[in-house]
Amino acid sequence: MKITQYFKNFLHHNQSSGILLLFCVFLSLMLANSSLGPGFEALLNYNLGPYSVSTWINDGLMAVFFLVVGLEIKREIVEGELSSFKNASLPIFAALGGMVVPALIYFLFNAGTEAQKGWAIPMATDIAFSLAIISLLGKRVPTSIKVFLAALAIVDDLGAIVVIALFYTDQLHWNYLLFCLAITIGLALLNYFKVKRHIFYLIPGLFLWYFMHHSGIHATIAGVILAFTIPTNTSESEISPLEKLEGKLHLPVSFIIMPLFALANVNIAFKTGMVDGLFSNFGYGIILGLFVGKVVGINLFSLLAIKLKLSRLPDQSSWSQIIGTGFLAGIGFTMSIFIALLSFKGHAEMQEEAKFAILVASAMSGLTGYFILKTISKNKTKKLLETNS
Repeated sequence: MKITQYFKNFLHHNQSSGILLLFCVFLSLMLANSSLGPGFEALLNYNLGPYSVSTWINDGLMAVFFLVVGLEIKREIVEGELSSFKNASLPIFAALGGMVVPALIYFLFNAGTEAQKGWAIPMATDIAFSLAIISLLGKRVPTSIKVFLAALAIVDDLGAIVVIALFYTDQLHWNYLLFCLAITIGLALLNYFKVKRHIFYLIPGLFLWYFMHHSGIHATIAGVILAFTIPTNTSESEISPLEKLEGKLHLPVSFIIMPLFALANVNIAFKTGMVDGLFSNFGYGIILGLFVGKVVGINLFSLLAIKLKLSRLPDQSSWSQIIGTGFLAGIGFTMSIFIALLSFKGHAEMQEEAKFAILVASAMSGLTGYFILKTISKNKTKKLLETNS
């Protein structure tokens, strides 16, 4: 299995940042439920220039996060884990199942209600947290399973990006979209003429973000568009502009942007009746979508792909490990919260209920996936010792 060095770095950075993410989650919850809560909320709503602090984080900094995701996707398509259909097909089918089944479960519970527009909430997988959990198992989980989970999460993020672009936009402003198109064509021409300096892409990228922000399509899409115009190559001797930019952005994204997003968006003030919300159709849709829908969808679509001989299981892996990995993919967290914020703009109470349900479902999924994979590892080790003795 071909694993590029940059893919390994991607795994390493996301694993390491998981601890910081977890700390920011607890810090955000503590702040929201302390005497500092109102002040913290006022800080997030404070206008810094034309936008509030929370808008800069959710629309501005998250565009940089999606830029990195886009760079990952493009590089893996060109030279890495997603470069051949045989290697890429299983995580692609698995990700598709992991999006369709959770969305269907949510929709069945909430069709015809105000909560219906949140159908995409349980579709998402949080790359950083899922990889952080599986990294705790070390060598007890084969590398191929870690790559499978990371590739699945990348494809899942691409699906989330498409869903955001198609279904979570406000009124479209065609004049701004035309500006976006012109800048995108310009960026593509820079790529065609093999312009390698990052500055010639990043400055137009800022304008692309500005016009995208005003077009009605969520501004984070600008990060993905920009990523796909950055030049890359298949040479192992020459570091491409894409790889250089990717290397520069991983640390700030993993250790600044994602923790800031968690800090700003997990500030759930626990209120009377919030737990009751978990036992409503809204709560069932999110929790069952992430905790049950993810693992069922991933394994069902993976089984179909393998039965149709379109894919094969990752090296040195088993179906029980795919089940455990499917639970880890149910950690929606940051991406699910991001979609929840878009789904229920102007409905703070629903946003809070959604964030709480996502938090509960992600914790359930993460713990279940971890213990399944750990148990499998113990059983394999025990059998190996019995065989040798």
